[in-house]
Amino acid sequence: MQLVIVESPAKAKTIEKYLGGDYRVLASYGHVRDLPAKDGSVNPDEGFAMEWENYADKAKQLKAISDAAKGADRLVLATDPDREGEAISWHVQEVLRKRKALPAKVDRVTFNAITKATVSEAMRHPRALDEDLIDAYRARRALDYLVGFTLSPVLWRKLPGAKSAGRVQSVALRLIVEREREIEGFTPQEYWSVTAHLEADGTAFDARLSRWKGEKVDRLAIGDRGDAMAAKKAVEDGRFSVASVETKPATRNPPPPFTTSTLQQEAARKLGFSASHTMRIAQGLYEDGAITYMRTDGVQMDGAAISAARRAVTDRYDASYVPEKPRAYQTKAKNAQEAHEAIRPTDFSKDRAGSGDHARLYDLIWKRALASQMASARMERTTVDLADGSGRTGLRATGQVVLFPGYLALYEEGQDDSADEDSKRLPRMKEGDAPAKKGVDAEQHFTQPPPRFSEASLVKRLEELGIGRPSTYASIIQVLKDRAYVKIEKNRFFAEESGRLLTAFLERFFERYVSYDFTAGLEDELDEVSGGRAQWQAVLDAFWKDFKPRTSEVMEFKPSEVTAQLDAFLAPYLFPPRADGTDPRLCPNCGEGRLALRGGRFGAFVACSNYPECKYTRRFAQPGGGEGDDTGPEVLGEDADGLEVSRRSGRFGPYIQAGEGKEAKRASIPKDLPGELDLEMALKLLSLPRTVGTHPETGKEIVASIGRYGPYLQHDGKYARLGSTAEVFETGMNAAVVKLAEAAASGGRPARGSREPLKVLGKHPRTEAEIKLMEGRYGAYVTDGTTNATLPKSVAQDQLTLEEAAQLIDARAAAAPAKKGRKPAAKKKAAPKKKPKG
Repeated sequence: MQLVIVESPAKAKTIEKYLGGDYRVLASYGHVRDLPAKDGSVNPDEGFAMEWENYADKAKQLKAISDAAKGADRLVLATDPDREGEAISWHVQEVLRKRKALPAKVDRVTFNAITKATVSEAMRHPRALDEDLIDAYRARRALDYLVGFTLSPVLWRKLPGAKSAGRVQSVALRLIVEREREIEGFTPQEYWSVTAHLEADGTAFDARLSRWKGEKVDRLAIGDRGDAMAAKKAVEDGRFSVASVETKPATRNPPPPFTTSTLQQEAARKLGFSASHTMRIAQGLYEDGAITYMRTDGVQMDGAAISAARRAVTDRYDASYVPEKPRAYQTKAKNAQEAHEAIRPTDFSKDRAGSGDHARLYDLIWKRALASQMASARMERTTVDLADGSGRTGLRATGQVVLFPGYLALYEEGQDDSADEDSKRLPRMKEGDAPAKKGVDAEQHFTQPPPRFSEASLVKRLEELGIGRPSTYASIIQVLKDRAYVKIEKNRFFAEESGRLLTAFLERFFERYVSYDFTAGLEDELDEVSGGRAQWQAVLDAFWKDFKPRTSEVMEFKPSEVTAQLDAFLAPYLFPPRADGTDPRLCPNCGEGRLALRGGRFGAFVACSNYPECKYTRRFAQPGGGEGDDTGPEVLGEDADGLEVSRRSGRFGPYIQAGEGKEAKRASIPKDLPGELDLEMALKLLSLPRTVGTHPETGKEIVASIGRYGPYLQHDGKYARLGSTAEVFETGMNAAVVKLAEAAASGGRPARGSREPLKVLGKHPRTEAEIKLMEGRYGAYVTDGTTNATLPKSVAQDQLTLEEAAQLIDARAAAAPAKKGRKPAAKKKAAPKKKPKG
């Protein structure tokens, strides 16, 4: 018997069907062991020796593999054809070696697609494990461990609120934070455009002002309304005729087939998929045998695949859509490893595979791969220049005509943050023609800051810089979300305060290790290891000999010293020069104290040096003052006892306080209060809990109040939720009794049928089921009536899109096979009871 090990049960099932009776195929379910999350798992003093530990949840699977291996004549390690796949095979081999269950013959087999022909061919050409790839894996894993377990304790002690830092994760975060700083530091510049609406031969077209007062007009040339109106009048008064018509042929070549990175980018642009969701769906398509391996930097395709693509193009269109010679592509990505083909369908004659998101992603992959072997698009670009009689005022119109669509008939690549090309068709004109003028517009514009990163543009930038590897981008982005260093709104990354502070700390104290060049250079060194040109311990040693002393040095700083250095480092950002030339650190509240960065238990903030006399504070991430300011208590008036009632701001948000000191009464200000808070509402909040009355059945009081989880009713130790703060003060006895009864009937929560959704998002784009946003016991979730999916902390409720909700539901449904698997067992137990009745 020959034992074959792969990663997933789906892959195992398919391959066992191909191989026949002499083979048994088992899945490892991914990695089987890792470095324990504790100090000492990597020992730099002993040649970076590593202590590996089996995953506890893999014990059953490892036993099954060990038992099968003891009776096997040959072990075939057939995990994925990349560094991680090589590492899994190595781990399985080492576990079996320790258990004395390793067969005498061990082979490594790789295949780029799960089809019968590909798998059978691979089995005929086994090889040994690639020690260079394994060394590269060990070097990366040790580096990530050493950075995490050496740097994180420094953060915990010196930077309140920081959770962790990572070798590549922190550099990706720096990109997002730096973009945020660029946006905040951007000064918009006013400019105007003047456009004439013209018509020739019954065809309307637009022409923009290109020359005025004899000077060329560029985008920013007209900077105020006065000039704009003067230029508009010059166009209105002028009689324009065609001075020149220039027509140039243009060619657009198709993009290459997908790599891991470009697939993530295009799926984000066109399908709205996150990088992690894209990789999950692609993994499923690969295991189903529909596409080739989805973790690759290569853009080339196998010769047989190219021939199949060209045949498919001919079958779908005609011979004119196939170039004379097959197209060959070369990667432009830095540090690319082209060991594998690009991502492509395994069968070009199949234009569909799977359903739902699987079908949508397959369609994207199929079209991109097929288009890569299609003819170029041929176009004609026309530029028409018009001039008035004096020649001092000119207009320009541009247009584009597609003469032959070529690959554009099937596929057009998406773009990030780019303006649409002017592809309007122009009427035929010749020199001397005088188009009719229908109107002239002058429009005000302002220059825009660079856009925030989307997942697609962030992945693209990481790849351009040579940071990390495309196969790791999805997990890197997910960590930033999970750590709440960033949030996503409208598919764009926004840096959170904790992420900005962490980046500032690393830039100040560990600048080298978050520099783009250093991180990319380290990737180069790791590639040298995987290519057998460098020794992995030597790479680690060069890194460790500088990194360890630096962390020890920073650990010696007092928290106050760290804060002081961050204050100086961030001064240009926190205290930018003022337009009037006054001291930007002068407290705007008391006019005497100086502002400085302070560290607190819950993070950093800006405060006045005259505290406690002056209570002015400002959020760390609020540069130069503004809406984040807290100038101290805002007095609203007095209560019945003559105590001063004030509105204040604390670490948990705004609140109301009556009186001072330990005897002061306080109440949080709910977010759903309409309008400005006045004294009347403040006194109502301070008066809580409110007694609604006596329950007619129990004789015990019903009270209404606001707690940690929102407004509620309480009676005899039982609770019922209220829908809003207003209901706390308005709910009467009859309504209270009904709500308490409904809550009791549904285990303390409102009855399912009676619950109102927070929002109806619309129909699921794949299943047509209505998706709702609901408030649950453990937070907000989305549901399609069948599957419930908790809303991640990184997703804001008010910014949740229909596609994001659908992806959450799809991911939750895909992760639930274990529950389905238990149902048949229950039916088998019930079966014997039915037989006597028959």
